[in-house]
Amino acid sequence: MTILIDKSIKEKIVLALDVDTMEEAKKLINELKDYVGVFKVGLQLYTKCGNDIIKFMNQENVKYFLDVKLYDIPNTVKEASKNIIENGASFFNVHALGGYKMMNEAINAANEAYFKKTNQNEIKPIILGVTILTSINDNILHNEFNIENQAENMVITLAKLSKEAGLTGVVASALEVKRIKEACGKEFKVLCPGIRPSFSNLDDQKRISTPKEAIKNGADYIVLGRAITKENNKIEIMTKIYKEILNA
Repeated sequence: MTILIDKSIKEKIVLALDVDTMEEAKKLINELKDYVGVFKVGLQLYTKCGNDIIKFMNQENVKYFLDVKLYDIPNTVKEASKNIIENGASFFNVHALGGYKMMNEAINAANEAYFKKTNQNEIKPIILGVTILTSINDNILHNEFNIENQAENMVITLAKLSKEAGLTGVVASALEVKRIKEACGKEFKVLCPGIRPSFSNLDDQKRISTPKEAIKNGADYIVLGRAITKENNKIEIMTKIYKEILNA
């Protein structure tokens, strides 16, 4: 089963390569690259395969998001950001809880490395601030961290700080997209994990949304993972997701 690819939708779809081997990752990339705008390399795959998977994606000329959530002292994050760009990524993230200086060092180092590498001063790498993980809800904030603030309000505070520090956007639940856009402007990018098609299981996510709901709310990128990668007929699932988004 195939579908006519809507390019505007494809650019928004980020597929999480949460697998353990190069072979599995390569198979997913080759099978789904016509349907996916960006492939996400997270800690599971990166700690298993290292830069081998990065080299493969550079060779295949596919876009990828290095989801390593940098969180350290400013100078360490600065040097790591430079290395990420020099290795070929143009899309990665840092923890907003690292503070203004850490985020600002990251974006400045990344821009400098990117311009030096590409000579394209009008294009900048996409660097996102991680706000509150979608596996964390108000109950966890209150009972485990002794933080009385609501998750949604913390997300907005961290989004504003990320913008002030110069980041491209943030990683946040689709439930907060509208408020983030109101607080930070329409051009401020929001990538939404915790996306589950209406026909899939919730797994370990707490604050979730369907692809259609997330994009309707203004999400610039939506992260899909197990709902696709754990299924046998992945093209059929992608077809259903496209149709769900387009309301076909």
